[in-house]
Amino acid sequence: MTLTEPFALGTRTAPSRVMFGPHETNLGRRRAFSSRHTAYYERRAAGGAGLIVTETASVHASDWPYERAPLAADCGPGWADIAAACAPYGTVVLASLGHAGSQGSSAHHQRALWAPSRVADVVSRELPMEMTPRDIARLTAAFAESAATATAAGAAGVEIDAGQYSLLRQFLSGLTNLRSDDYGTDRPRLLREVLTRVREAVGDRGIVGLRLSCDELAPWAGLTPEHAADLVRELAPRLDYLVVIRGSAMATAATRPDFHTAPGFNTELCRAVRAAAGGRLPVVLQGSVTDPGQAQWALDDGVADLVEMTRAQIAAPDLVALVRAGHPERVRPCVLCNQKCRVRDNRNPPVSCAVEPDSGHESAAAAPSARTGRDVLVVGGGPAGLEAARVLADRGHRVELAERSGRPGGALRRAGERWGVLADWLEAEARRAGVTVRTDTEVTGADLAGRTVVAATGSVPGPRAYDDEGGRVVEAGDVLADGAPQLPEGPVLVYDPVGDATGVAVAERLAAAGRAVTILTQDRVVGTQLALTGDLADAHVRLSRAGVTLLRRSVLRSVGAGGALAEDVLTGEQHKIDCAVVVHCGHRLPAPSPDAAAVRAGDCVAPRTVHEAVLEGRRAALAVEGGAPR
Repeated sequence: MTLTEPFALGTRTAPSRVMFGPHETNLGRRRAFSSRHTAYYERRAAGGAGLIVTETASVHASDWPYERAPLAADCGPGWADIAAACAPYGTVVLASLGHAGSQGSSAHHQRALWAPSRVADVVSRELPMEMTPRDIARLTAAFAESAATATAAGAAGVEIDAGQYSLLRQFLSGLTNLRSDDYGTDRPRLLREVLTRVREAVGDRGIVGLRLSCDELAPWAGLTPEHAADLVRELAPRLDYLVVIRGSAMATAATRPDFHTAPGFNTELCRAVRAAAGGRLPVVLQGSVTDPGQAQWALDDGVADLVEMTRAQIAAPDLVALVRAGHPERVRPCVLCNQKCRVRDNRNPPVSCAVEPDSGHESAAAAPSARTGRDVLVVGGGPAGLEAARVLADRGHRVELAERSGRPGGALRRAGERWGVLADWLEAEARRAGVTVRTDTEVTGADLAGRTVVAATGSVPGPRAYDDEGGRVVEAGDVLADGAPQLPEGPVLVYDPVGDATGVAVAERLAAAGRAVTILTQDRVVGTQLALTGDLADAHVRLSRAGVTLLRRSVLRSVGAGGALAEDVLTGEQHKIDCAVVVHCGHRLPAPSPDAAAVRAGDCVAPRTVHEAVLEGRRAALAVEGGAPR
């Protein structure tokens, strides 16, 4: 079986074995699906997704886990629009239904959270109410009513969420279900009742899938793979497919980790659960599967029958179509950074992608302009320059890219292996489009004459808000680069006034090389910005295991031959730090442009993240052409 071949699921046939799974988008209007949802899902259907499972809708008003969380009672028209938009491509559209229970939020509806027992959530610390038998009856009825609404609107069926953020999982788990009634002594009872009612609601032709946490990563009381195997054997006759995931409130980063966790991390768990199912239902592999080759291997090796590739299709909506056409190398790589696709936070950003900024903005994409065949020089071969050159060449312009160093890629080459894969892809796609790439090139005035210029010249080190009294200070980028300079022997101080991934990455790399490392920040938490990507807790575990000393709530005042002087931001107390060298991880400043009239993009506008660099490279290309960038 191949990844791109059709697959029979219940009474439907999906055009491929690739699933686009449910995830938060913040694309909703109030608690309903919007036209942005429709465009978002249609784009993945057009790209070949076999199954699309829409964002999880709360089945009952007692659940409002985040501000724009869909409510099933309000979602009928949206489901109808999404199903109609995806129908021409043959994609099977399913509605995810769930209830977050004690992992929800009371901030929006100002009601007590529902839960099987009075066990405070380990993240929010909020104490929920214990559901009464009447509440449980209302919940099962709500699942059935929501399933009927979804299928009446045109969805092929539903997927029931018993995964990480799920009240159904909380009933299954000894961590959260301490009841003494039948729903406690027989913990799967509620899930059985929900599946029975849902099956009745969707009828014989409707699809019923289950997303199940098969390992809560808390073996002292939670669900284990052995529990999951028994449960799956019991539930298989009620289901049309099963998605195997891991995680619970005890491990909130487990189902969507970043690039520090190997892709395909659920492979062996999925294999074991599929074996327990005994061929009685299709099983879906979930877990950072981004490479089509790995997905195909999972099918070939008997790990799964289908593969969920959600983040991969956020980054590359045409993933299946490109693989089907024999061009897997053209699939834009997902780097698993979580920077723009993880949106369950208090900023309420719409879903997007660090490497594909049109994701989440499909309905606002600029219409193609007439091709004018301009002669364009792009100065700088980082992500902004490569993306600008690629887009311009794809749209029929004559493009030359001049890069000062010996290899395009810019800061991506210093940011780690997965970012390097993106740099390789951008360079390959620019060359494929016909861009003339010149490396080791300094642009002169003669190069600029008579040409449209896009400046993507990157950044330079920014100011240092401390006195340099003859100590050794190096930039973080130099430490992370290939062929990094040899640092003097002795302890290293990593100064991180920004709090993003850079300081943590530098500290980890130096500690792995056997150096004694201290990381200094003015914040009360090291790497505070990592909370946005879900890596904050795991980063602290890694730093602790590596032996890195964390010095918080302090700023650097001076660096000298004898070490560094730090000051507590609250008390003003100063203390010396023994170090042979300081690695500076501060903000950078825009590099100068070679042409005042150039269209600028990326760090030479303001140094930020890869997302802004790629987005502005694309916008610069459209501005050169006279398009209307969003």
